[in-house]
Amino acid sequence: MATSRPAKATAEGRAGRALAYLESAKNLTGSACALGGLALTFTGSAGAYWPVVVAGLYGAGALIAPPTRPPAPRFPDPTSRLDGLRKDFTTLREYLTQVDLPPAATERLDSIRELLDGLLAPGWVSEALAQDPEGIHVLARAVHRDLPESVDTYVRTRWWTRMAPGGQDPEEELVRQLTLLQGEMAGLVAGLREAEEIRQQTHTRYLEDRGTESTYGTGTAPGT
Repeated sequence: MATSRPAKATAEGRAGRALAYLESAKNLTGSACALGGLALTFTGSAGAYWPVVVAGLYGAGALIAPPTRPPAPRFPDPTSRLDGLRKDFTTLREYLTQVDLPPAATERLDSIRELLDGLLAPGWVSEALAQDPEGIHVLARAVHRDLPESVDTYVRTRWWTRMAPGGQDPEEELVRQLTLLQGEMAGLVAGLREAEEIRQQTHTRYLEDRGTESTYGTGTAPGT
């Protein structure tokens, strides 16, 4: 019984492939060409070699037919990732309000939150961000890992420092981390701004070129 199941599955697989070929564009195109060969046979044009003609036309039709193309996989739209990221950022904000941070770190963190608020706000800004997969990755990394890790390690290290003073100041380390993250977010904003500047400049050049080529209003007939 155990050996019959693989054999049955193999037979079903072969039957499925055969049925798929019968329904394929190659078989349908080849069959249409073969029917043309039969028509030539009935009119006497193919002569005694009609089987070769029919088979050759079928083969030619199968060759020229487009290959079967499997459907391309569909992945989530980038805007849906931003929707999930907004919810996660809301959760992160709630967590950060429960943590007592030093003033210098709070200042850096507030600046980062302002940048994240602006980037994730629904509208044309987030639509521009959705066209930048690397930018989405940077934001997701900051929200999901970098910010929670920085704050959490500060809280834990601060407790150990109180138990055993000495060593690296956890507040200085946190401020350093947040400064680096702030620079990363500012770099992302600068990249999006640069993309818009390039778009604006491209449109300016287009208008300038169109104005140079236009003959309307100059009193000159086109082509003269």
